[in-house]
Amino acid sequence: MIKKLFQKMLANSGKRYQIDDRIPTQLIYSTLYHRMIMLIRGFLKTGKKVFIGCNTRILNSGNIVFGQNVTIGSHCEIDGYASEKIVLGDCVKIGCYSKLLSTSHLSKFGKGLVMGNNSAIGDFTHFGAPGGIEIGNDVIMGSYISFHSENHNFNDTSKLIREQGVTSKGIKLGNNIWVGAKVTFLDGCSVGNNSVVAAGAVVNGVYPDNVVIGGIPAKVIKTLA
Repeated sequence: MIKKLFQKMLANSGKRYQIDDRIPTQLIYSTLYHRMIMLIRGFLKTGKKVFIGCNTRILNSGNIVFGQNVTIGSHCEIDGYASEKIVLGDCVKIGCYSKLLSTSHLSKFGKGLVMGNNSAIGDFTHFGAPGGIEIGNDVIMGSYISFHSENHNFNDTSKLIREQGVTSKGIKLGNNIWVGAKVTFLDGCSVGNNSVVAAGAVVNGVYPDNVVIGGIPAKVIKTLA
């Protein structure tokens, strides 16, 4: 009975997968209990229907647009101090121990993050979003992923590198992308729709739709039919 109820709840939230028949009822009850606690915590922190784990900080939540059924794991920090709205679409999930840094330095007000519907990222993610990060819909990502949407200037040898300022082109990921664990996205990169990024890649270029990319730096490995 509880599995059928939980399956219906999943369907109502836009999830289309079927619960494995081998899943014990005890695990279903445990999941429901913890989700309820996260929902209460999210409402207390944001005043909205958001699922938030323990020891997670939400800064300037008034500048964050939460879609339906957004989940932010435990021990995260979400920095809403950005020049544009932080947008987390429907059914977005951010893994535990992740950090969204919109404004890295008081000398420059950062741009922030937009993450599309049904996109999820694993634990220990670093969103360095001063230059802006745009992630499309249905993007699934592993753990230990980092985004760096700024780049230090260093060509003037008469000055210290830390005194030469930064450039910010931003980072863009299209729709329907699978990103493996421990991928690094550098400022100015763009990944097309319907693509795969191999684990451990360093992504620093512009890549078309329908490809698999990987390596350091990332190159097109194959084209998807």
